[in-house]
Amino acid sequence: MTTVNLHEKRGFEELLADRRDIFDQPHYRAQVEAIAGAIVAALRAGHRVLWCGNGGSAAEAAHMAAELSGRFLRERPGYASEALSVNTSTLTAIGNDYSYEVVFSRQVDAFARPGDVVIGMTTSGGSRNIVLALEAAKSKGAVAVAFTGNGGGAVAQVADLVLLGPHGYAAIVQEVHQVMAHIVCDLVEQRMIFGD
Repeated sequence: MTTVNLHEKRGFEELLADRRDIFDQPHYRAQVEAIAGAIVAALRAGHRVLWCGNGGSAAEAAHMAAELSGRFLRERPGYASEALSVNTSTLTAIGNDYSYEVVFSRQVDAFARPGDVVIGMTTSGGSRNIVLALEAAKSKGAVAVAFTGNGGGAVAQVADLVLLGPHGYAAIVQEVHQVMAHIVCDLVEQRMIFGD
């Protein structure tokens, strides 16, 4: 991906060019298949999926948790899937009593069980609270999954499974995360309903 000077005025075609070919990467298929497989295995065994992220990634985490707990494309039972960023009382209490760095790891300590899947979303790969959440997940015997970008960062070193998005500014990485996470949700739903 080309470097973008964010201080220059650009038109529609230039903005669209930022997104060309970012989905046509061979590594996405294997990463998506592995993540979907881990989620299906967890759900079939009665476990849950916990999602976390900051800012736009928090919104994506809540969105994807809802796709599984509600429904994506098909009528079926709800799946145990929850975002750790939506309870403002919990976030502010932990942030106030401890620090913002542990707002997710503290919840992972409380809620995650062996066999669960914990998914941390970070465009930079360096969000300390996501790194700590995935470390906590592993210590609890949960599968740690990172949706990241820009080379992977620290979360890629911690996670069991990684969806590695492109290099670039946050919006570009988040767009890939959203598309790939929707594909994950679709695969999970299909496999839970129709089998492998």
